[in-house]
Parts: sequence; structure tokens; C-alpha cells
Amino acid sequence: MQPRTAIIIDDEKMARTLLAGMLAEYCPDIQVLDLCPDLPSGIKAIRKHKPNIVFLDIEMPGYSGLELLDFFDEQEIDFSIIFTTAYNQYALQAFKLSAIDYLLKPIEPAELEQALERHLRHSQKKNYQVLKDNLNNVGCSKLAVHTINSVKFIETDQILFLKAEGAYTELMLANGKTITASKGLKRYEEILKDNPSFFRCHKSYIINLKHLSEHIKSDGGYLRIADHHEVSLSSEKVIELYKLMNWV
Repeated sequence: MQPRTAIIIDDEKMARTLLAGMLAEYCPDIQVLDLCPDLPSGIKAIRKHKPNIVFLDIEMPGYSGLELLDFFDEQEIDFSIIFTTAYNQYALQAFKLSAIDYLLKPIEPAELEQALERHLRHSQKKNYQVLKDNLNNVGCSKLAVHTINSVKFIETDQILFLKAEGAYTELMLANGKTITASKGLKRYEEILKDNPSFFRCHKSYIINLKHLSEHIKSDGGYLRIADHHEVSLSSEKVIELYKLMNWV
């Protein structure tokens, strides 16, 4: 098996050196081909070396790391990008929604190893434009939904609720369609935990509060979503729900 190759693009010399040292120590199968101090030199290095992986800082003088995508046609992006960032938790939500790998500075060795393991397991092309949209336009956030055969990008506002189906998750959409995701509900709870529109109302359900119509108190209590979908509500979640909805 040929070694995987990488370049590092970061305006901070210490950050470049530290990451290269961590790769040498913890991921010796990764061959670092170049250390680049800015985006223009990084673009030249990508074209010259054709690496498998690009470690890309987002916040650099002159250019945002995201602008790298503007210098390549879609078919040219045959490398994976692992973003390195000091972004706050709110911005990191955009990465989670988009299913794009990132490393939060200061980088931890375990996180680095996990990111590279994910790269090895899931080498399919990423939709980086979705990440740009999610970072730049809060009202148009999209969730990356892994199915058996593809990754679908769904606007979060169009999701009525998510339902656990064994090791899978069903997403009910406002247009009446249902998508079966290949990840469990707990994974989507983690991804959506910082989105105030989504609420885990039951062990089997996460609802979009924007589509919540009614709380039916009879028959043990349940919720009505978009006027006609019935969703279970755990008794211990009632007070939390009422506080979120300012019903108390």
C-alpha cells in the first residue's frame, strides 16, 4: 500500500511545524510533502504534488482557507481537506452539518488520528460548497444525510422530525418524503445539539420545533407535528419542552 501524502497550509509557522511533527510521530504512514505559509503557495503545492490530503487553516491573512475551492474546478478536487480551525462552537456546527472533517486548535493527537481514520474509511468526494453555504448563511443550513448509496444534503428547515429505526434513522420531510439514513439517532442528536430548532422529545424521536403544532395530553401524551404527524413525548421531557416553547 502506497503511503498517503499530505500538505499543510497555515500562516503560523509554529502551527505548521507542530502538525508536521504530530503526523511524523502519530501517523507515520502520512508523508508530508510541503509546508505552505499562505493560500497561493498552497495552491501551487497542490498542483505540483497532487496530495491525498490537505490540512487547511481557515483564518489566514489575505485569504480565507475556504477560498481554496475557488481556484479548482470541481473535478480537480481529488484530494480530501481536513480543516484546522480555532472557530467557536457556533461555527463548528456548520462543519458537523456538512459532514466535513475539521481539527480544533490546539490539535490533539487522538483527534488527528481519528480524522485520518475517517479519511481512510470514507474517501468519497465531499460537498465543500455546502460547508461554505452553512458558514455564510445561517438561514440556509443543510444537513449531510448519509444513506446506503449516497450523501443527501437536506435543508434543516425542511426536516419535520427524525425517528430511530434500529441502527438507522428515518427523516420525515415537509414535502412528504422520507429518507432513511445509515447513521443512528444518537449521531444526529450530537450533530444537531447546538441547533435550537431541534429537540430530543423521546428516545426514538428528535423533532423540529418550527413544525410543532400541538401537545395532546390525553392517551399518555404525544406531539402533533405539522398538524398531522403524531410523535411520542417522554413524560420527563414535558417541562423542558414547555420552557423551550415559552408555554410555562
